[in-house]
Amino acid sequence: MTDFEYSDINPANELEKRIADAFLIFDHHGNKTVDVREIGTILRFLGCVPTEADVNEVISATEFEDSNGTVHLSKFLPYVSQLVAEHKMEPAPPEKLLKAFRVLDQEGKGFVDKEYMTKLITEEGEPFTVEELEEMMAVAVDMATDKIAYELYLNQLLVSSVSYPSYANLYPTNPPPCFLARTNRFHLCTFR
Repeated sequence: MTDFEYSDINPANELEKRIADAFLIFDHHGNKTVDVREIGTILRFLGCVPTEADVNEVISATEFEDSNGTVHLSKFLPYVSQLVAEHKMEPAPPEKLLKAFRVLDQEGKGFVDKEYMTKLITEEGEPFTVEELEEMMAVAVDMATDKIAYELYLNQLLVSSVSYPSYANLYPTNPPPCFLARTNRFHLCTFR
């Protein structure tokens, strides 16, 4: 990852440096600000698994009133550092995701029908967007059976997270995000 020029922002530790680096990737004008629409992406890049309510809370807490929809690094950095230190928006471990799938698989067959899963994750809890649904289903569904063999799916996610580690992942004890962020949103829908 590129080393950024921090000038007036001095990250105090590795955590703050990673947060600042991720933020500055999305700073398209070089003025240490990002559009509020980038906040969810930055949080997910960092390995967080925020709900839309979480993203809106971060925006509300870090957006300057007169900023015209931008967030400055000077407000974002301490706020997100505190959230991470408190283990907020942390991904669910694979064991919890497996448990969530098993709740849905009441007959213990080892799979969930695509149609049933689609209905759940688009209508219950915090619904997936069409893009999130397509991204998850492209990996999760066995095209021959139209079913999700969930243990295989979770193993694919874990292998992907080892093969393509996220530099910015702030939760090293859990698999990094990718499709896992969407799967964690499914976990939240299942157990809320």
